[in-house]
Amino acid sequence: MIDAVLDHLAVAAESQYDCWPRYVGDLGGAWIGGGVTSGFASYQVEYTNGMKLEVLEPANVEDNDFLRRFLDRNGPGPHHVTFKVPDIEAAIEEIRTAGLDLVGIDLRDPGWKEAFVHPKQAFGIVVQIAQSSGTWEPEAPDRPLPVPVQAPASFDRAVHLVADLAGPVGLFRDILGGTVLAEDDTMVELAWPGPGRIRFVLAETDDDHAHLGGRDGRLHHLDMTIDDPALVAGAVQVDDHWRLDAADNLGVSLHLHRRS
Repeated sequence: MIDAVLDHLAVAAESQYDCWPRYVGDLGGAWIGGGVTSGFASYQVEYTNGMKLEVLEPANVEDNDFLRRFLDRNGPGPHHVTFKVPDIEAAIEEIRTAGLDLVGIDLRDPGWKEAFVHPKQAFGIVVQIAQSSGTWEPEAPDRPLPVPVQAPASFDRAVHLVADLAGPVGLFRDILGGTVLAEDDTMVELAWPGPGRIRFVLAETDDDHAHLGGRDGRLHHLDMTIDDPALVAGAVQVDDHWRLDAADNLGVSLHLHRRS
């Protein structure tokens, strides 16, 4: 079992500034920073419980067009989850021993080493394994960010719809070291040290299977808690929470819960 920590969830967009009215203005994410590298730029915000959301936008596409191809194929939406590990070479060996392939292995930079489990083997989402070390000087945004309309949200969990629970449990619990917080015949919620949580939910309804579209898994929504969900632009109340459909939020559905 790998000693991993779920560090952040990343979404892809044409421009980071398309995302900040929602993730900073409506939901109060605090800017951490980011920067530009080969093929993309990445920027992160952090929520009140310490969980982070990263926004990826294309940059230097002539050097690496993977994100450009992703957006052209899928449009904006969820891209990957990142697990940080203390020893990436040991993690790579354990993942391979479990029978999984890794792509994009890059161990050249001592400050950031990474490898990826392809979504076909990670139940519909890219899994990044990373080892980071040293200090990092984040870039400031190059234009003003929206002013939050209320106190910051808590980013509680990602909810991932799957065709079968056994496979995801095998990867995310047995290999990546998630601890079971709750489970029954239709779902299992896993936690890692810190705030990172993923809930895997078994597809049962026609709507669930339509969402999967024949895939083994697909992110369904992000659960967030905030003082007043009704202040989030476009959110619609459904029973005891408010929803933003993916079509209204750059490919990412949100379920918003009122803070007690």
